[in-house]
Amino acid sequence: MASVGLKGMGVSRGIAIGRAYLLQSNQPAIAEYLLTDDELVAQEIERFNGAVLAAQAELRRIRDRIPVSIPVDIASFIDTHLLMLEDKAIASDPVKLIVQRRCNAEWALKLQRDALVNVFEQMDDPYLRTRKDDVDHVVNRILRILLNHEDKLQVSGKLAGCVIVADDLSPADTVTMQNEGVIAFVTEYGGPTSHTTILARSLGIPAVVGVRNVLRYVRHGEQLVVDGHIGVILAGMDQQDITYYRRRHADDRRQHALLRKLKTTPAVSRDGRSISLRGNVELPEDLAEMKRVGARGVGLYRTEYLFLNREELPSEEEQYEDYLKLVRALNGAPLTIRTLDLGADKALPGDRRLETRGGSAVNPALGLRAIRLCLRDAAMFKTQLRAILRVSTEGPVNLMIPMLCSVQEILQTLELIEQAKRELGREGKFFDERLPVGGMIEIPAAALSAEAMARHLDFFSIGTNDLIQYTLAADRLDTNLGHMFQATHPAVLRLIDMTIRAGHKAGIPVAMCGEMAGEPRYTRLLLGLGLREFSMQPAMIPEIKHIIQNSDIEQLTKKARRVLRLPSTVETELFVDELNAVATIAAC
Repeated sequence: MASVGLKGMGVSRGIAIGRAYLLQSNQPAIAEYLLTDDELVAQEIERFNGAVLAAQAELRRIRDRIPVSIPVDIASFIDTHLLMLEDKAIASDPVKLIVQRRCNAEWALKLQRDALVNVFEQMDDPYLRTRKDDVDHVVNRILRILLNHEDKLQVSGKLAGCVIVADDLSPADTVTMQNEGVIAFVTEYGGPTSHTTILARSLGIPAVVGVRNVLRYVRHGEQLVVDGHIGVILAGMDQQDITYYRRRHADDRRQHALLRKLKTTPAVSRDGRSISLRGNVELPEDLAEMKRVGARGVGLYRTEYLFLNREELPSEEEQYEDYLKLVRALNGAPLTIRTLDLGADKALPGDRRLETRGGSAVNPALGLRAIRLCLRDAAMFKTQLRAILRVSTEGPVNLMIPMLCSVQEILQTLELIEQAKRELGREGKFFDERLPVGGMIEIPAAALSAEAMARHLDFFSIGTNDLIQYTLAADRLDTNLGHMFQATHPAVLRLIDMTIRAGHKAGIPVAMCGEMAGEPRYTRLLLGLGLREFSMQPAMIPEIKHIIQNSDIEQLTKKARRVLRLPSTVETELFVDELNAVATIAAC
């Protein structure tokens, strides 16, 4: 049999070789049926409430089985789903549908799930959009109980050494897999920012997601190779292929052991240049992973989760307490807080006024979002600014503005910050008068205006995900355009270079917090272009640090600028290969 390769997205690096264990969902279509009298309605409500309680009990049992030796706060992911089971959107609203429509619990829950998922699917931010997975995972757990389906992973003793192949997996499934000795997983759906893949990276489980029709092409029990580095799975290999991948697997293990030793070592190049490596944080519980890899601060803290799944906007005090926990946990390391990056998808709680201001956006990525939304709703924005200002006295805090397009937006924001300072001063509340204010460069217009913007800001941070998307007019989440989403497109590289040079000219730091910052392939290129601050998914920090420690930045700087004269992505990619090969040989 000839070998077969299937391509997906590598979301947790590593090589694994094992037998496929197929988890077919086989969930039947959910039918609606009418409840003919009040007694049946009452019984259906009781059945639904019982299923919710049973789902909570299952998750608590899974949480209790988490080994204390695991250096990651996995329980927090389970707690997120437990909180969702208490939220009225899942725990109460389906009951209202049962009463209003006089329908069965499964149908009411399906209707509510569809409504919630639709809200998340309209969001432009990839992290927020993948939160629909959490809705699906929680709802499917309740549905399985209502339909009397057994938990597909309750097969104790049968999973050790296996590669799980499934349509999708929840964080609770990932915990179970860790306990059962699963060595890797492959799914048809999922993305790089789902809680499941974040967990996989934290636990060091190789994973490939988005492999279309994988359940049709892979046979239960056949030997698979999972290559999480490039997002490929292979089946039907001969002995020579297996030997090759076993050797790569052994090399991977040696490399991981080496990287673990780098936790306490500084990110200093061979020619003595110190580089700042910080972590991107989605939730406060992500700090556990940062500490595990030795990250020196947070380069991007997303605040959107504070505004989701609720009816009222978070108060100043609630936001302050959230930021305060982070500052204290970081123990003197810097925290960069990005102001709210929501909107256009009508995701804000308790504010329906935005829905009538000019109509809904056809393309949320180009609509009323991020700083545009915040400047439109100054009262909401000022509440967040006050909370950030107040916490700035507790440690090194930076404020970062997303999706800047013009100097005018910066000036408007700075005026609101000054207003907030005056208010706090009159109230006798303390704040750092010199709180650093920076801007994200993620729109081509911002990169082209970087010199003018740098006169009014204390730092830049390049958001490559959106910068690539907007420069190339290619939705980064559209699988049909994956081949067009190119970090090394000549136009993208020139915009990055333009931003770095503008920052250096103005004497302000320039960081990068997009996915490109955490991609080892591009580390040496970015160092050569002058980038000295990287912020990334914490799990990638050891590998990036290793590359820095084995690089001569002076030599890279002399060579890297040649890439800006190349006319095509094919040529820039070949140049990156050459740059990495030469640097690797020099380090040996």
